Amino acid sequence: MSTGTDPLTPLAELPGVSETVAEVRKAVDRLYGHRVMRRRAPEVTSEAALRGARASAALAGADWPLEEVRRRSDFSASDQDRTVGAALRISAEAGQLLSVWRTSPLQVLARLHLLAVGDGDPAAGRPRQEGERPEELFPLQLSAVETGGAVVAEGAAPADLPPAPAPAEVAARLDQLAQLLVARTAGAPGGAPALVTAAVVHGELLTLRPFGSHNGLVARAAQRIVLIAEGLDPKSICPAEVGLVELGTAAYREALAGYAAGTAEGMTTWLSHCGRALGLGVRESTAVCEAMQRGMV
Repeated sequence: MSTGTDPLTPLAELPGVSETVAEVRKAVDRLYGHRVMRRRAPEVTSEAALRGARASAALAGADWPLEEVRRRSDFSASDQDRTVGAALRISAEAGQLLSVWRTSPLQVLARLHLLAVGDGDPAAGRPRQEGERPEELFPLQLSAVETGGAVVAEGAAPADLPPAPAPAEVAARLDQLAQLLVARTAGAPGGAPALVTAAVVHGELLTLRPFGSHNGLVARAAQRIVLIAEGLDPKSICPAEVGLVELGTAAYREALAGYAAGTAEGMTTWLSHCGRALGLGVRESTAVCEAMQRGMV
């Protein structure tokens, strides 16, 4: 695939996007060059997976302390428990789905949803049908923590998100997305950067909300798979989910509203937000590497 045939290329040319891509690439490369990565890369990957899963669950309404997630083994007692368990199961298997992702992304999305809800649910891995509504993407109340420390004025409304599309539109757009991803895999090097592709997959899945539940967990895992598959983060050590939590739920929703609007300004906001989140994920794993180097982990 040449750069001229990749439909995502124009997104990489939006104002400021190339700078964001370059900054993230530089930060990721620095992390991969850390001396700890030469000796303990699998441990960094495992820790990043745990922290990413904890953060993804927090964004879905189950904000547990990291050590509680690390300690617990039973995730069945409450809805929050089950959300954390779903995030952990998805995180543990996401990196093993690369070969299938390259030829059948929709099969992987179904598998991620199955991991989230369990095979005892009749809707597991099945897209929404007519009359079925997806769950609320942002169930948390906006607070100082959830808005990244910003103060939200009393009565301030969060950014509007359009209603989830009808199942027929979801199916058509998912098919287009899958064709795009498979074509990128099969084609020659070039086209939009991995960060742009990952952000589009993430934003499209959040906008479509193809399943009845756990769409946020699935979308964030799909972004991670793209970053692995396209070589930006092949060892999956950059937990962008941690960055999304740090930036706050309000900013996440605002950026997603920009993606859903489809304007140049909205897309720029979304791509910048995803880049900042990934950069913060790099910072998180850099701190983990520093702690390992000092013998603290």
